[in-house]
Amino acid sequence: MMDEVRDVSSVLSVHVDNIRITEVLQDGDMLTFIIVSQKLSGTGEYHVDRTCDDFEWLQQHLFSQEDVPGIQGVIFPPLPVRAQVNASAKVVKQLGLLGLGEWQPYCSALETFLRQVAAHSILSKNKAVEVFLTSVDPPGRQKIKKNIFNRLSQAVEGMRKEGHKDVDEFFQTERDHNLLLTSCTKTAAEKFLDLVLTEQKIAVAFGHFSASLQLCVEAGDDPEKQAFSRVCVKLSEVFDSMKKSMMSVAVNDVSSLGLGLDLESRYQEAEKEMLFRRTCKLVELENATKNAEKAKPVKKTAMEEVKTATETEFEQICKVAKQEILHFKRERVEMLQRALVQWSEKQLLTAKESAEVYKQHLQAFKAMA
Repeated sequence: MMDEVRDVSSVLSVHVDNIRITEVLQDGDMLTFIIVSQKLSGTGEYHVDRTCDDFEWLQQHLFSQEDVPGIQGVIFPPLPVRAQVNASAKVVKQLGLLGLGEWQPYCSALETFLRQVAAHSILSKNKAVEVFLTSVDPPGRQKIKKNIFNRLSQAVEGMRKEGHKDVDEFFQTERDHNLLLTSCTKTAAEKFLDLVLTEQKIAVAFGHFSASLQLCVEAGDDPEKQAFSRVCVKLSEVFDSMKKSMMSVAVNDVSSLGLGLDLESRYQEAEKEMLFRRTCKLVELENATKNAEKAKPVKKTAMEEVKTATETEFEQICKVAKQEILHFKRERVEMLQRALVQWSEKQLLTAKESAEVYKQHLQAFKAMA
């Protein structure tokens, strides 16, 4: 068990773009994800199995790198809410599009998380990433300890610091934009979920009507009854095709634009957390500056040292944060473009396939007439 993993400069031994989750295994309430990574040496692949606990172990190690300069300026790739078998309505609401009961979209979200961590210039250097992707043995359970994501302290400090005026126009503008986008993207993801749920309900209704038409089929030699039964059977087939088409539309929605909107929403929250951490450090620097100015001669030197150290740390955070924000803006535009293109292509393909099926049904009805 690798309970004690330290951050060291290292290069991952896998191809970042070839990290895949090929299968999810269910044993009662336990989910195990099979992760396959192509070796950088080109001599084969790593096959490891990881649970939700293991993913949280990795996230905790990334969060706990307080000794890495500027780490608080990183927009950490967001890990999806923990998956649950037979989740309650509350959990499904938290998971959003990832909580619809299909594991493929959730696996895609985890796959994206791993690729983004492995591609990150700072986070990929953490030894825990290499261990997670390549070690046959499961990683040890992360012990709870203080890190930069202390949720309780964030909630308390947020009431006082979230609205603190920034000294840098770049970051103040970004905070204002993020506040708006966080709300908008969350609403968009929720509305898109409502759309998918409606499509699924319509598909179920088509299926019920198709089954009901089968009940109208009667046996016997009466020509009129036979003709009526043939019509019912053919209509049942039509509505069954409509059911399959609508289900395909719903699946396409989730696997393309749905995943894009979900990732965008979670990433806006991740940027919001990063901006908040920087604001907290700004407030800390302002307080240190005031304390140094007001300090008595006997404490002046010590207070100046605290101020200098805090100022250095704040500058490192700002440097990393600016790079992260600029990179994030480019990536989010490209990601949403890919999601929209993929969504359009899948819906067009489904429409063409459905049109061909309906054409065959129409020809069958004409033949009956």
